[in-house]
Amino acid sequence: MKPVARWVWGVALAVYAFLYLPLAIVVLFSFNDSNLNAEWVGFTLKWYVMLFQDRAMLEAATDTLLIGLVTCACSTVLGTMAGYAMYKWRLRLLPALVLTPIAIPEILMGVSLLIFFVMLDMTLGLVSITLSHIAFCIGFVAIVVRSRLQGMDESLVEAARDLGATPFMAFRQVTLPLIMPGIIAGALMAFTLSIDDFVISFFTAGVGSNTLPLEIYSRVKVPMKLNPEVNAVSTLLMMLTLSLILIVSKIAPNAFRSE
Repeated sequence: MKPVARWVWGVALAVYAFLYLPLAIVVLFSFNDSNLNAEWVGFTLKWYVMLFQDRAMLEAATDTLLIGLVTCACSTVLGTMAGYAMYKWRLRLLPALVLTPIAIPEILMGVSLLIFFVMLDMTLGLVSITLSHIAFCIGFVAIVVRSRLQGMDESLVEAARDLGATPFMAFRQVTLPLIMPGIIAGALMAFTLSIDDFVISFFTAGVGSNTLPLEIYSRVKVPMKLNPEVNAVSTLLMMLTLSLILIVSKIAPNAFRSE
């Protein structure tokens, strides 16, 4: 192996270790038979048993999944429409309107939405969190869908129109199947961003409403109260995300390809 190749491999391994070693430690210590995350004591499943008996954590997880599913459905539909509109009509103002929520700092997005809901005299809760997540995720779906559209052969749509298909029929029978991998990838991204979001949820959550990231933060912000249950729920959340990726890769093998 050439010296340059060794250097490249060394840097690559160091980067991957930096990215994935902390995740491996979280998974490992979720089975650690110790109240402290300082050293390995022994193997146990008690933290998972305690997790499924923790009412506050289960309620937060249920609310998070509900918000994530609604956000995924709504932002996928609206984001697909926005991505198609940006590709089809090339309007100057539309990309700015769609992409601004993902370009501005997330803390600014959270404060702006909080002020907006207060101006509407709207009670903060699960509805406000869900609406905020939808507004935030539409742009990500639109980017993925537009990228997929740019790699599509437009002559296929023109051929369908020449054969007598209406614009809607051409979209439903030609364009939609071709961009479906991008739509699925955008939906997965929207769901992942929703269940993972903390900043926007922090500003738009009201009294009595909670999400999993907020619940985890409330338990880890004080180091002396750090509970190994957090490692357990983090591991399950990681497994859920990886499972979704594997399912999508089986259903739509080209979902994560831009062309």
